[in-house]
Amino acid sequence: MSKQTFHQNLVALTVQIAGRPLDAALDRWLNAAHGAGSQSYQQLKALCVEGVRDGWLCEREGGGIRYGRVFKAEDALHRFSVDVVDMQDIAGPHHVHPEGEIDLIMPLDDGAATFDGRPAGWCVYPPGSAHRPTVASGRALVLYLLPEGQIQFTKP
Repeated sequence: MSKQTFHQNLVALTVQIAGRPLDAALDRWLNAAHGAGSQSYQQLKALCVEGVRDGWLCEREGGGIRYGRVFKAEDALHRFSVDVVDMQDIAGPHHVHPEGEIDLIMPLDDGAATFDGRPAGWCVYPPGSAHRPTVASGRALVLYLLPEGQIQFTKP
């Protein structure tokens, strides 16, 4: 598998969510259609684990968090950017989602890790929301889809 395969999988996903409001209904739909037990979830998780291992994902590190923007917002990805972070029992920097944020939570190790209190699966934040992304009870990879790549980090 490769970065190109990862991109193709994300194109297939983003075509299904393009134009939909980032809200609780999308959160429910993603977890029903592409949740932790699904083939699409397992494939994205395997690609992320492989990408971290091979060094083309999470190539930067800061404040105890490995991270990296994999793809900028582009038409093929329906104007979503793609970031992946590798976090273990840590809270990241506070930020605002001007257009919302869609997160794929992929616990590692024993699978008990949560992201903002949520287990494996999807989490959708609406436009204007904000948080300190927090992984607890272990290690997780989290994939972020940001409309137009928009994120605003706030000062501590």
